Amino acid sequence: MKLLEGSEPIYIQIGEWLENEILSGRVKPEEKIYSQYKLSEIFSINPATALKGLNLLVEKGIVYKKRGLGMFISADALRILKKEHKNEVLTEQIRDLVEEAILLDVSEEELINLLKNEMQINMQKTLRNKLQNNTNKGEDQQ
Repeated sequence: MKLLEGSEPIYIQIGEWLENEILSGRVKPEEKIYSQYKLSEIFSINPATALKGLNLLVEKGIVYKKRGLGMFISADALRILKKEHKNEVLTEQIRDLVEEAILLDVSEEELINLLKNEMQINMQKTLRNKLQNNTNKGEDQQ
């Protein structure tokens, strides 16, 4: 996302930017985040606009305030964001998939079977990767 471009209000873009920082792992739970003044300096915006973006995250439970110390990422921030994004992203992708399936005359049963097969394949890959990672960690510790 290119910050401060597009039609969305800047304060929403500030909130989304910080959400992406959390989702990407660049900012961790319980870590102190930039103040409204630092954000206003970084992005050349009004401090009130930066604060409005931060307060959106406070309302969602992603960020919390410690009086006199600043704002911090909540312990539940990643879980909250994953749930929120999962619902938004998957709903959009499923909508697109269903529209495409209709255009291709794919029946509901065929589509469900395709999804089940793809889920099984991906779950097996994920399991293999986890097992491989655990094996590698064990070798590193020796």
